[in-house]
Amino acid sequence: MNRNELIRALPKAELHVHIEGTFEPELMFAIAQRNQIAIPYQSVEEVKHAYNFHNLQSFLDIYYAGANVLIHEQDFYDLAWAYFEKCAEDNVVHTEMFFDPQTHTDRGVAFATVINGLQRACDDAREQLNISSHLIMCFLRHLSEEAAFATLQQAMPYKDQIIAVGLDSSEVGHPPEKFERVFAKAREAGFLIVAHAGEEGPAEYVWQALDLLKVNRIDHGVRSEEDPKLLERLIAEKMPLTVCPLSNLKLCVVDNMAEHNIQRLLQQGVHVTVNSDDPSYFGGYMNDNFFAIADALDLTHHELKQLAKNSFEASFISDAEKQKWFEHIDALN
Repeated sequence: MNRNELIRALPKAELHVHIEGTFEPELMFAIAQRNQIAIPYQSVEEVKHAYNFHNLQSFLDIYYAGANVLIHEQDFYDLAWAYFEKCAEDNVVHTEMFFDPQTHTDRGVAFATVINGLQRACDDAREQLNISSHLIMCFLRHLSEEAAFATLQQAMPYKDQIIAVGLDSSEVGHPPEKFERVFAKAREAGFLIVAHAGEEGPAEYVWQALDLLKVNRIDHGVRSEEDPKLLERLIAEKMPLTVCPLSNLKLCVVDNMAEHNIQRLLQQGVHVTVNSDDPSYFGGYMNDNFFAIADALDLTHHELKQLAKNSFEASFISDAEKQKWFEHIDALN
C-alpha cells in the first residue's frame, strides 16, 4: 500500500488532545443556540472565520468563548461524542483525553456535570465504536497553586474515572515547579502524572517536569533537543513525548513542517508520538498530522509504523492490549 493508505490503515492511540479543543464551529453554534447563550458570532461562517486566529491570544479568546456555551451534561457528551466520531474515521482505537475542569467550574458549572457528560460518551464509544479511552484532568498553569489544590479535591470522588492529572495552558512564566506540591499530592492519591513542557517554554521546564513532578510522560517536549544531556536522559528512560505537529506549526514553534524535529528525534531513539492537540483550531485531527509530517519529512513506512507503535507503548493501557496492537501494526505492509 502507498504511504497515505498505510496511515489510514494504522491503528493509533492519541495521547495529547484537549477535548475543549475539538469543538467544531458547527457544534459550538448549535449548542450556543440550544442553550440560548450569546456568542459574538452571527453564523457558523463567522465562527469559522474566527478560528483563523493569528496568535496564541486570539486562539485563547475563541477557545474560551466556545467553552462558555458548555453548560449541561449533554453539552459535554455531545462535544466528546463528536471527537470519538473523528477517532473512528482516523482509526484512533484508543484515546487519553485532557479536560480542563477549571475552565468550567470557574463559570459555575459543577465538576460532576463535566465529568459525567464526558464519561458517558467514553462508555458509548467503547460499546458502539470499539474505541477505548481514559480521562486526564489538567490544571490550568496560569491559575494559582491554591486553585489547583481545590480542583484536585473536587476530583477525588471521581478518582476511578480519571487516570492521570496534567498541566496545560500558558507555559511561559508558569514553570512546573509552581505545582510541585499539588502533583506530589496527586501521586499520593494514585494518579499517573503528565505535564506540558518544552513547547513554548525552555528545556529547563522538561527537567522540572521529570525531577519535580515525576511525570510518566511529557506533553510536547520538542524543545528538549536544545539540551543534549536532556535528550540523552529521555532516550535512556524511554520517556514519551506527545508531539503535536500541526499545533507546533500553527503556534509558530516551527516556521514550516519541513523544519519539524519529530523525525530527527525518532531516528535518535526518542519515544515520540503523533497527536492533534486542539484539532478544530490547529488544522486537523490525527491522520491530518500524520499526512503533514509524512509529506514534509518523507517518512518511511517503517517510521510511520514505529510512530504508531510508540503511541500504544506510551499509553496507559495494559501490556496485553499493547501487544495486540503491535502485532496488528506489524501485519500491515
